[in-house]
Amino acid sequence: MKKVIIYTTSWCPFCEATKEFLKKKGVEFEEKNVENDIQAREEMIEKSGQLGVPVIDIDGKIIVGYSPEEIEEALKE
Repeated sequence: MKKVIIYTTSWCPFCEATKEFLKKKGVEFEEKNVENDIQAREEMIEKSGQLGVPVIDIDGKIIVGYSPEEIEEALKE
């Protein structure tokens, strides 16, 4: 089973779309909201170099933004 972490904010529609996509696929994930969690925000920036969300970490493969094709590919690897 792949370890999946999603860095999100509460107001991000692409974060919601990513979570829905993973739920439909039956993929378990850990959500880290970077709005209030400074440690999660720093972790996300360190991993991705990005301030934008969502950032998805699938076993160390970083995907920035909602990209079903990239997510699918990372889950298969």
